[in-house]
Amino acid sequence: MRAEEEIIDLGGPQLLLRNAEEEDAEMLLDFLKTTCGETRYLVKEPEEIDLTLEDERTFIRNQNESDQNIMLLGFVDGEYAGNCSLMGMGAARFKHRASLGIALYQKYTGRGIGKAMIGKLIEIAREHNLEQIELEVVADNQRAVSLYRKMGFEIFGTLPNNMKYQDGTYADAYWMMKSIRR
Repeated sequence: MRAEEEIIDLGGPQLLLRNAEEEDAEMLLDFLKTTCGETRYLVKEPEEIDLTLEDERTFIRNQNESDQNIMLLGFVDGEYAGNCSLMGMGAARFKHRASLGIALYQKYTGRGIGKAMIGKLIEIAREHNLEQIELEVVADNQRAVSLYRKMGFEIFGTLPNNMKYQDGTYADAYWMMKSIRR
């Protein structure tokens, strides 16, 4: 999937959303390493990020060539803020579903960027005749859970001890879903 570049007014700063391109690979790897260290809500520790530039370029190329996946990058006043994606489920019986992912640098959270990104992904999902969007979120990530609920997602289950941190503590996760049938 591909999307047209779009500028969204955030009531001051502007958010530019565009497709990820292979030239973005280095920036995206740096982002992944940084954000995994900024929050406990992403699935990997920073030292686990062992992708090469070529691995990332291949990933981006595959996203862009897929009719089920899309990855959008967000820039606020020209500075990279984060990304969001929809990933199709593959098999014919699951083609009506997609999984949503989103991550922002911490300094960009709480500014309406995530809401705008999710809104754009919902719009794209509808344009591609998807019927439901799913996501998994760490249960104690209250800001994210609140945003997803405001965007119409509902909790459909809890995965106890979904993640185990290096300090030996655990985090549950919620499975959330939004129906977007027309």
